[in-house]
Amino acid sequence: MTPPVLGITMGDPAGVGPEIIARTLGEPHLWRASRSVVIGDALTMREALALIRSPLALHPARAVSECRWTDREIECLDLKNVDMSTLPKAKVSAAAGRAAYEYIAAAVRLARTKEIDGIVTAPINKEALAAAGMPHSGHTEILATLSDTRDFAMLLMGKELRVIHVTTHVALRRVPDLVTRERVLRVIRLAQQTVLSLGIKAPRIAVAGLNPHAGEDGLFGDEEKLAISPAVEDACREGMKAVGPLPADTLFSRARGGEFDIVVAMYHDQGHVPVKTLGFTYDETTRTWTGLSGVNVTVGLPFLRVSVDHGTAFDRAWKGIANHESMVEAVEVALAMLRPA
Repeated sequence: MTPPVLGITMGDPAGVGPEIIARTLGEPHLWRASRSVVIGDALTMREALALIRSPLALHPARAVSECRWTDREIECLDLKNVDMSTLPKAKVSAAAGRAAYEYIAAAVRLARTKEIDGIVTAPINKEALAAAGMPHSGHTEILATLSDTRDFAMLLMGKELRVIHVTTHVALRRVPDLVTRERVLRVIRLAQQTVLSLGIKAPRIAVAGLNPHAGEDGLFGDEEKLAISPAVEDACREGMKAVGPLPADTLFSRARGGEFDIVVAMYHDQGHVPVKTLGFTYDETTRTWTGLSGVNVTVGLPFLRVSVDHGTAFDRAWKGIANHESMVEAVEVALAMLRPA
């Protein structure tokens, strides 16, 4: 069987993206299992390879069809849009934000023309995007806009939890207005499709409440009664095994213990905090992140997209010390999701 072609976007060139990609593509089990092409800037990737003293060479290409995929080379679709001699490393800049956006746009074009089978993304920086004049709040929104996708959601996958989100990058004061019956039902459906794609039959879907104690029968808010409960009932009528709304303070422990296959969270931090608490490890003695486990999947797109679950980490960028654990997991998850059932 021919390995799938993964397009790996370089992310913000001032951040850890180039280094974690260079380290990840040096892992033998990954270059044997896939054909990966970095969508980025060849000079930046060469500098990253030199930074970590990688034995791998870089092969710049103008098109995916020019990639050779030999054992000791990294393929790079070279957009030539970064001047590393003037780009401020480990800092926010409009030039880096613009370049990062262009890598994503190129990846979407390649995915839509079937030149690549899936996209894996390195981190971007929202401030840099804003400085470049991009009106998007993050990867998920950019990908949805570029692919004309209306029904999409952010899914976090750790070793112990899968969490999909009804809302993501919005102010908390806006969340209650966005938690509608229609939106919650759409995300439950996306949760169902996602878990089925992972080979799990009859997925068990838990839906979190928005308010403390899932509203306590209207005492702390009525979103559960007006939107979430009706959406769960609709999902059950469609044949899905959905339960809720359940209090979020105990729900994630129940899911971690194996009671549920996926959790539908109502807002960004409700879902991100438990996944990152389990997957990220911080060492106060060294003041470093020693573990960065977990990946981000955008569900509902017309192509597969998996990402690392961390940011550009400017405090660690271009020092040769970046942790590539999450990028390795992202590539592994992408390969698993592309594997024929």
